[in-house]
Amino acid sequence: MAQKGVHLDRESFSCSICLDLLKDPVTTSCGHSYCMKCIEDFWDGEDQKKIHSCPQCRKTFTPRPVLEKNVMLAALVEQLKTSGLQAAPADHSCARTEDVSCDVCTGRKLKAIKSCLTCLVSYCEEHVQPHYDVTQLKKHQLVKPSKKLHENMCSRHYEVMKMFCRTDQQSICNVCVVDEHKGHDIVSAAAERRGKQKELQVRREDIQQRIQSREKDVKQLQQQLEAIIVSGDKTVEDSEKIFSELIRLVQKRISEVKQQIRSQQETEVSRVLELQEKLEQEISELKRKDAELKQLSHTEDHNQFIHNYQSVSALESPRSSSIDDGPLRYFEDVTAAVEELRDKLQDILRDTWTNISLRGAEGLLSEPEPKSRADFFRYSCELTLDPNTANSQLLSEGNREVTLTLQNQFYPDHPERFILPPQILSKESLTGRCYWEVKWRGTGCVVAVAYKDVVKTGSAFGCDDQSWALVCYGNNYQFCHRGFRTPASACVVSRVGVYLDHRAGTLSFYSVSKTMTLLHKVQTSFTRPLHAGICLWFSFGDTAEICNLK
Repeated sequence: MAQKGVHLDRESFSCSICLDLLKDPVTTSCGHSYCMKCIEDFWDGEDQKKIHSCPQCRKTFTPRPVLEKNVMLAALVEQLKTSGLQAAPADHSCARTEDVSCDVCTGRKLKAIKSCLTCLVSYCEEHVQPHYDVTQLKKHQLVKPSKKLHENMCSRHYEVMKMFCRTDQQSICNVCVVDEHKGHDIVSAAAERRGKQKELQVRREDIQQRIQSREKDVKQLQQQLEAIIVSGDKTVEDSEKIFSELIRLVQKRISEVKQQIRSQQETEVSRVLELQEKLEQEISELKRKDAELKQLSHTEDHNQFIHNYQSVSALESPRSSSIDDGPLRYFEDVTAAVEELRDKLQDILRDTWTNISLRGAEGLLSEPEPKSRADFFRYSCELTLDPNTANSQLLSEGNREVTLTLQNQFYPDHPERFILPPQILSKESLTGRCYWEVKWRGTGCVVAVAYKDVVKTGSAFGCDDQSWALVCYGNNYQFCHRGFRTPASACVVSRVGVYLDHRAGTLSFYSVSKTMTLLHKVQTSFTRPLHAGICLWFSFGDTAEICNLK
C-alpha cells in the first residue's frame, strides 16, 4: 500500500498535554487533537473562568465544546501501534501545561529553566546558555521561570519597567518618566526594592516576635492544659473515694437500722402471738360457759334450775387482755426519722454542690478584664463580612466595609441573607474572648453581635432576644436588647471597640480614641457562638468598616 512508504513522525500522533500517543483522540474546532481525558481534565480546571481554551493555540470557546471521538484518527493510531510503533516514555524536558515553556524553541517547546527580567523571555537549558557566555548578556538578571514576565512590560510604551514612581506608587518605564510621570518622585525599581526590603525585614521581625510570643502562650496553655487534666483526674478520683466512703457509711447505717427494725419486729411478733394464744384460750372458755348456761336455760325443774344457776353464776369469767398499738407507732416513727435524714442529706448535697459550682465559676472568671487598648489587642480577632448575609441595599466593598445605597445590589438568593433592614454578619463565629473595632462615617451605625440564626426579616439588631446592639446616632447612643433601649454613656464616637467574653457572658462597648471609654456593659449568658453584626439604616451613603488591628 502507498502509505507504507510514508515516513510518519511519532510526535504527529502524540497528545501535547500528556506527551504520549493519543488515547481516544478528539479534535477541537481549531484543528488540534488531544486525548479525550487530557483535554477534559484541562477544561475542568477552567470551568470557574467559564471560558475554555486550546492548550496549544489558546483559541477560546464559549460555551464549553462537546467533543466526540475522532474515529479515523483513533484507527490510525491503533494501526501504528500494531505495526510496531510503541509509546516512548514522556520527555520530562518538554514543557507541560503547568510549566513555563521556552519562548525561543520552535516546534516542540522545552521546559524553561530561567526567565530574563531584561529580555522578558524564558529560556530552556540550551537557549539560556548565551546569557552565561556572552559578556553583554551576563549583566542581565536571570530568575526562576515565571509566567508573569508580561507584568514587567509597560502596557502603554511596551518598554521594560525599571523605574518606580513613589508619587503614584506604581512601576513605570523610562518613557513614562518623561511623559505622564514627569516631575514625580522617581527612583529605580532596585532602589525602591531596597527600601521595601528594609520595611519587609522590620515586618518580619515584628511577626517573628509575635510568633515567639504566641508560641510562648501556646506552651503556657499546653502546661495549663496538662495541669487541668491532671488536677481534674485527681479531683475525680478523690471525689469518688469520698463518695464511696459516704456510701459505705450510709449502707452501714441502713444495715443497723434494718437490724434494729427486724429485732423490734421479732419482739412484737412474739408478744402478739402470745397475746393471740391467750385470747383464743379465753374464747374457748367463754364458749364452754355459754354452752352450760344454754343447757341450764332448758332445765324444766325450777328448784334444780335455781340450784344449778347459783353454781354457774359463781364461776368467774377470764379477764380480757388489752391490745396495744404502740409497735405500729414505733415503725412510723422510724420511717419519719429516716425521711428527715434524707431531707437533711439532700439539703447538704444541694448546698455543697452550689458551693462547688460557684467556686468553679470563680476559677473560670479569675483572669482580669482588659483595661488598656494594648490589653484588648491581645484578644483581637480577624473578622470579615459575609456577603451571603448582606441586605441588597448594602454595597460590600472588599470584605470589611459596607455602604448603604439607594440602588439595590444584585445579590444571588441565599437563605441567610437579610431581607430587611440593611444588615450584615461576619463570616467568623465568636467564642471565648474576642475584641474588634468598627469605624463608621455618616449619620449613624448599629454595632451588634447576634446568633447566626437571628431573624432575617423585619427585625433589627437588638429588637429580639437573639442579638445585642449599640445604636450610634449623632450624639445619641443607646444599648438595645429584646427591643428595650438603655441610654449609653454620652460620648461622641466614630470608632467603637467591642469586647466579648463568651464564656463569662460579658459584652462591652467602648469608644476608641487615645483612651478607652466604656459606653455600656452587659452581663448575660450566651448559649451558642455569636457573629459580629453591622446595620446601616439612617442615611444613604453611611459607611461602616471592621478595622484591621494587625
